[in-house]
Amino acid sequence: MRHTSVILTVSLAARFAKPAMKTVDTLIHARWIVPVEPDGALHENHCLAVNEGRIVDLLPTEVARTAYRAVVEHDLDRHLLVPGLVNTHTHAAMSLLRGLADDLPLDEWLNKHIWPAESHWINEEFVHDGTQLAIAEMLRSGTTCFNDMYFFPDVTARVAAHSGMRACVGLIVIDFPTVWARDADEYISKGLAVHDRFRGDPLVRAIFAPHAPYTVSDQPLEHIRTLADEMDIGIHMHIHETADEVDRAVELTGKRPLQRLQELGLLTPSLLAVHMTQLADPEILAFAESGAHIVHCPESNLKLASGFSPVARLAAAGINIALGTDGAASNNDLDMLGEMRTAALLAKAVSGDASALPAHTVLRMATLNGANALGIGHETGSLTAGKWADITAVRMDSLETLPVYDPVSHLVYACGREQVSDVWVAGQHLLKERRLTTLDDHEIINKVHHWQGRIGAANRTGHAQP
Repeated sequence: MRHTSVILTVSLAARFAKPAMKTVDTLIHARWIVPVEPDGALHENHCLAVNEGRIVDLLPTEVARTAYRAVVEHDLDRHLLVPGLVNTHTHAAMSLLRGLADDLPLDEWLNKHIWPAESHWINEEFVHDGTQLAIAEMLRSGTTCFNDMYFFPDVTARVAAHSGMRACVGLIVIDFPTVWARDADEYISKGLAVHDRFRGDPLVRAIFAPHAPYTVSDQPLEHIRTLADEMDIGIHMHIHETADEVDRAVELTGKRPLQRLQELGLLTPSLLAVHMTQLADPEILAFAESGAHIVHCPESNLKLASGFSPVARLAAAGINIALGTDGAASNNDLDMLGEMRTAALLAKAVSGDASALPAHTVLRMATLNGANALGIGHETGSLTAGKWADITAVRMDSLETLPVYDPVSHLVYACGREQVSDVWVAGQHLLKERRLTTLDDHEIINKVHHWQGRIGAANRTGHAQP
C-alpha cells in the first residue's frame, strides 16, 4: 500500500510540474514585432527566441520568460522588430563615387563621368574599401542582405563574409573589356570561378549579372541562360531603365529589349529585372505570366529622371516586386527606409490612388519579396521559425515618431535610419546600439578620406592620380 502511495505521489507531481525551460542563445523582447508572414501580422510585447543563428520561436514575452532560458537577453521595450531589410539591387563599391557627378541625365552621367572614373580607379583595393563603406552604411540602415552588381565580385564576397553580411554577388558580364575581364567569355569564366569558391557559404551566394540588354549581345545571354538553368541561380539585369534605351533598341534591332530577352528565353522565374520604368500593358501581362521579378529603385529613377515604374499596376498583375537602392553614385545613399517611403509615396502619385502600396506591402517588398526574388525566401525575409535570424530593431520613442498608433506606418512614413539601433544577421549582433561590431568605422572613414583626396584631385584637374 505504501509503495502504491509513492507511485501516486510521483505521478501527480509529474502531471502538475512546470515544463522544463529550454536553453537558447538569444531572447529578444520587443514592444512590437512584425514578422511579415503572415501578411499584416503585428505582435505586441512579444519575443523572438534565437538559437544557433536561426529563429526557433515567436511568442508573448510573458510566456517566453518561463519557456526559455537564454545566454543573452535583450529588452527592447521601445522598439519595433522587423525582418532585416533586403537591398535587391546595388553597386556597393560605387559608394566611393558618391556625389561625384550629380544632377545629370543617365547617359551623360554614365558615359562622361562614371565610366571614365571607373576606368581610372577600379582595382581590388577600390572594390574592397568601397564595399566596406557600403556594408557599414547598409547595416546602420537596417539592411541585412544586398544583391550586388560590380567588378571584382570575389572581393565583394570576401568583404561581405568577413563582415557577417548576407550577400548575393553578381557575376557581371558585359561585352567590352574592363579591368576585370577582356570579353564576355572571360567574364563568364571568372564568374564561374567565384561561384565555385563560395559554393555552400552560409552568407554569400552568386547570381549572374549581365549588365543590360544594350551592353550584352545575344550569344553571351544565351550562354548565361543555359548556365543559370543548370546551376539553378538567378539572372540580375538592368532592363527598360529609360525611354531612350527602349527607343535605341527599336532603332537598332526593330525590337523592344523585353521582346528580345523573351525570344532568348530569359523571361523566367530566375530573372530579376531592375528599374522597368518603360512598360506597355502587353509587356506587363507577359512578364506576370513568366514568373520573373522586378526590382524597383524609385530614388535612383527619380534622381536620373529615368521615368516612373508603374508599380501599382505591376502589383495588381501579381508580379513579385522587390526594392533596391541602386548605387550611392546615383542615389547618394543606401538607405532602404528612405527607399520604402519614396516607393510608397511615388506609387500613390503615379497611380492617382492614395491606397496604393500601403505600409505593410512596402515592408514586404523590402524584405520577403526581395528574398524571394533572390531565391532565398525559404531562409530569410520574414521572422519565421526555422529561418535565419536576420533581424532589424528600430527605436520608436523619438519625438519625431511619437505618438505611435501604427508602428508599421511610422516605419515607412516617419522613421529615419538613425533610429535603427540593432541588427542581427544569422543571429550575429552586427549593429549593437548603433555600434558596428565587425567593422571598424574609424578605419573605414580614414580609407574613404584617402580615396576622396585622390579622386577629388583628379576630378578637378581632369587627370587621374597615380
